[in-house]
Amino acid sequence: MNQLRLLPSRLGAQAARLLAAHEVPVFGWRSRSSGPLATFPSSKGGGSSSYMEEMYFAWLENPRSVHKSWDNFFRKASEEASSGSAQPRPPSVVRESRSAVSSRTKTSKLVEDHLAVQSLIRAYQIRGHHVAQLDPLGILDADLDSFVPSDLITTIDKLAFYDLQEADLDKEFQLPMTTFIGGSENTLSLREIIRRLENTYCQHIGLEFMFINDVEQCQWIRQKFETPGVMQFSSEEKRTLLARLVRSMRGRLNVLANVIRKDLEQIFCQFDPKLEAADEGSGDVKYHLGMYHERINRVTNRNITLSLVANPSHLEAVDPVVQGKTKAEQFYRGDVQGKKVMSILVHGDAAFAGQGVVYETFHLSDLPSYTTNGTVHVVVNNQIGFTTDPRMARSSPYPTDVARVVNAPIFHVNADDPEAVIYVCSVAAEWRNTFNKDVVVDLVCYRRRGHNEMDEPMFTQPLMYKQIHRQVPVLKKYADKLIAEGTVTLQEFEEEIAKYDRICEEAYGRSKDKKILHIKHWLDSPWPGFFNVDGEPKSMTCPATGIPEDVLTHIGSVASSVPLEDFKIHTGLSRILRGRADMTKNRTVDWALAEYMAFGSLLKEGIHVRLSGQDVERGTFSHRHHVLHDQEVDRRTCVPMNHLWPDQAPYTVCNSSLSEYGVLGFELGYAMASPNALVLWEAQFGDFHNTAQCIIDQFISTGQAKWVRHNGIVLLLPHGMEGMGPEHSSARPERFLQMSNDDSDAYPAFTKDFEVSQLYDCNWIVVNCSTPANYFHVLRRQILLPFRKPLIIFTPKSLLRHPEAKSSFDQMVSGTSFQRVIPEDGAAARAPEQVQRLIFCTGKVYYDLVKERSSQGLEEKVAITRLEQISPFPFDLIKQEAEKYPGAELAWCQEEHKNMGYYDYISPRFMTILRRTRPIWYVGRDPAAAPATGNRNTHLVSLKKFLDTAFNLQAFEGKTF
Repeated sequence: MNQLRLLPSRLGAQAARLLAAHEVPVFGWRSRSSGPLATFPSSKGGGSSSYMEEMYFAWLENPRSVHKSWDNFFRKASEEASSGSAQPRPPSVVRESRSAVSSRTKTSKLVEDHLAVQSLIRAYQIRGHHVAQLDPLGILDADLDSFVPSDLITTIDKLAFYDLQEADLDKEFQLPMTTFIGGSENTLSLREIIRRLENTYCQHIGLEFMFINDVEQCQWIRQKFETPGVMQFSSEEKRTLLARLVRSMRGRLNVLANVIRKDLEQIFCQFDPKLEAADEGSGDVKYHLGMYHERINRVTNRNITLSLVANPSHLEAVDPVVQGKTKAEQFYRGDVQGKKVMSILVHGDAAFAGQGVVYETFHLSDLPSYTTNGTVHVVVNNQIGFTTDPRMARSSPYPTDVARVVNAPIFHVNADDPEAVIYVCSVAAEWRNTFNKDVVVDLVCYRRRGHNEMDEPMFTQPLMYKQIHRQVPVLKKYADKLIAEGTVTLQEFEEEIAKYDRICEEAYGRSKDKKILHIKHWLDSPWPGFFNVDGEPKSMTCPATGIPEDVLTHIGSVASSVPLEDFKIHTGLSRILRGRADMTKNRTVDWALAEYMAFGSLLKEGIHVRLSGQDVERGTFSHRHHVLHDQEVDRRTCVPMNHLWPDQAPYTVCNSSLSEYGVLGFELGYAMASPNALVLWEAQFGDFHNTAQCIIDQFISTGQAKWVRHNGIVLLLPHGMEGMGPEHSSARPERFLQMSNDDSDAYPAFTKDFEVSQLYDCNWIVVNCSTPANYFHVLRRQILLPFRKPLIIFTPKSLLRHPEAKSSFDQMVSGTSFQRVIPEDGAAARAPEQVQRLIFCTGKVYYDLVKERSSQGLEEKVAITRLEQISPFPFDLIKQEAEKYPGAELAWCQEEHKNMGYYDYISPRFMTILRRTRPIWYVGRDPAAAPATGNRNTHLVSLKKFLDTAFNLQAFEGKTF
């Protein structure tokens, strides 16, 4: 077998250089009149060179042995070789058996020349951004590598790198179909080719797109930027741009004032420290507030609704929130392709590179239940992070490199060139509309002042800020350009400035007449018709949450069936469905079936239900099975919940990516869009919610206080001490309770609407249900309340299959409701004067207590009351229970360690409601650093210890409080 041998040649050296520059080229060429694009791969062994030469030698022997496109190419090249015009050439790789043709012919030289020019064009397309003039200050490279490709430095360097001569500069070369620099021309001189490539790729726009593996998308971008004359603006467009620049020079409030069109007087009111806030809560600094506004798009003359989402100083935390809200708005409008609603995310350079939630959000972008059909990302690249130099802030060359993971094109642009900025942004918008994919615009600019108006940047960036102080502002630069070219006059420019100054002064004057500051004017997600005109609930009552028995039976029937024909399910799932059918027949429910009935009944009432999180379709503990999988047809699924009624609301259940921060933020945003939806996020284990702590702290706990924003999101957090270790036991209830805003020392007034008023005044609701029925009721109550509050539910693990953890239909039918407290209903309740100890508890530990009480025969001496709603604290019901057993010691029993769980929250509230006349003793595990043990034996020993204490009726003798 003949072996290929690489001989030293111009093209072989070129291939080696390209590989050394981390570039593995894929060449493609066709003449304007010939057949399909001919592509051929390269390899480290010079595969592209040998491939073309193989084609050439095969053609010499028999023109019919190669594809028609090669035949046309070589035939035309041979004809032009005889006339002396320049054309491409193949590499000098030969077979030893063909030594007779190893000398270069004119044809082979022309083929090599073509490949050299094509490689040069491709080099600009791939690496031209490295030499683009992106920094308006002219002192830094936009990429930290400071990499200048050796084949793109000077014309002489280019020619030498590709083994071309100066004499070649004025030769005509046919252009490949992978470039649009020729416009309507098929050939250009090499000199003109270089000039046009320099203008496209090495001026104020730097393009990164050649990593995209879709040829059509790459061609689209090439056409948008390479076509001659694409960045021509009319005089009217330039004048409009100048006027917008005049308005935008006010800094950080520009988006509010000029994009959202927030009333200027309301913006100025935020700067008046004397104004009294008319809304309850803390409010927030003006730069964090959101806005919702409907305005006319002057181009289309159609209404457009803009929503600026309120956000905290925790950079990039708002990204997934915006995406979730966008997804919901698309869903409610039936906007499957994202043609009616889109999202724009504005980032900072340091945060975009440094915050992991950016990566998490990008990875939601193409998931079926999370995609928003493309987002335009605008990075305001000040080339500094507070005081930190980019070289200390990131390891990647650009702050935008994270976007490469989803093949998003990245358009870098010098922000001191307004026309380039406008053009890049218009292309970005068109890209999103065409391909429904993300795109990034990197505005390379500078921060004229420090991190805020009072900060001194010269301490840490003296050279940069010396240059900034010398820098001519972009407004003056652009105005001077338009004046010089005669588009506007100096007088017109000055009149435009005076006009906007007058608008601002008049608005500022009106703001002085304001006496009250309304935060609700800055609401980013209003719910028209849900509240009264003044923003208050239409009532302060909550109807019963039970439903008719025939509805329960129907839902149970569907939950235990497969609605689709010829759908084969797993045999193990068949047993589960039979179990559901038996429970329905016996009028009982377990945890999974109770949830099914809560969701199903809400769907019947027109309430959209969305459940999201890791493995939620099946359930972490294999209890839910809301999505059935055909065992014989790949990816064929069935969601029985969507087959309950013909006119029901849709049910969405979706496994998420392995993310908490990003996904919880997404679901929070989804819940913002409408009050008429039950949106739930379930953690795989409750412990894992702490990687989403930022969303919980900055949005869920405080959102209403800061931004007057109601939100009814539900967090399902599996919780329970079962010997599974420190990372699979605790949902950290103490953290949620510590952030609850009810006052432990305030003795409440028990009014008629006390229960609902408590819920309205709280910042969120925290429950730990001990029965499936109560879980059913609290989910339904979340929607039936006349307002929305976040709901935190500590859900069980072992109780999912506990034989005692079942409920009767009698506890769920019409007229029944959620029980904030479930009192003792056994022998102790029938003779309360005989009870020596009243134990309060919550959640799973109740079943351990009941079992231990039974084993010791203490049913008449010890009463056990369950606290189902922990916050807001049910003062009224706790008072009733304590007074029912006047002679009993009071104890709080929990399975969590003493410094965790609920005790620190409930203890002062017990003292308040009992007016400190009786102590509430602690029974549970000792304080610890870790929330649980990973040793099964240690777990059981500590469980037995505190259960012994709970039923030792002499345990508290001699103790004082």
